[in-house]
Amino acid sequence: MSSIQDRAAFKLALRDRMMAIEAEALEAAKAHHDELLRESVLDDREGHDKEDVAASREHADLAAAFDGPVLTHHAKIDVLENLDFSLTDTVQPGAVVLLPDLNFVVAVATEKFEMGGRTFMGISPQSPIYKAMEGLGAGDCFTHAGKEYEIQDVF
Repeated sequence: MSSIQDRAAFKLALRDRMMAIEAEALEAAKAHHDELLRESVLDDREGHDKEDVAASREHADLAAAFDGPVLTHHAKIDVLENLDFSLTDTVQPGAVVLLPDLNFVVAVATEKFEMGGRTFMGISPQSPIYKAMEGLGAGDCFTHAGKEYEIQDVF
């Protein structure tokens, strides 16, 4: 990537892709949560046996367990919306870090995704690999999990 304009546009496209990943995950978690809530509601007949009540309670408990993923995806979207994705030459939140076999966007943890012929993955600033390369730039080396890496590019 040569021009500053191209690099900035690519970073925004990466952010948009990560936003789409998180929005899709949020919708799936919300759908699962809502379905479990629907299954927890007892019908309107007067008498319910112990099995009905137990099944209702189990579905309500499972729905409550899905509160966590829903809130997590909301929080990730909030981070992505508010993080500074301007160009940088050091590894910091909002940076894109290119390594020989790995490519990261320092923002929030995501699954791997393809963009511009490369595989990327979002990482959190709290992750151990981020801590190992924080503040470094292109050409710098760091060690993580017993393996040495050289940073090819940061923007």
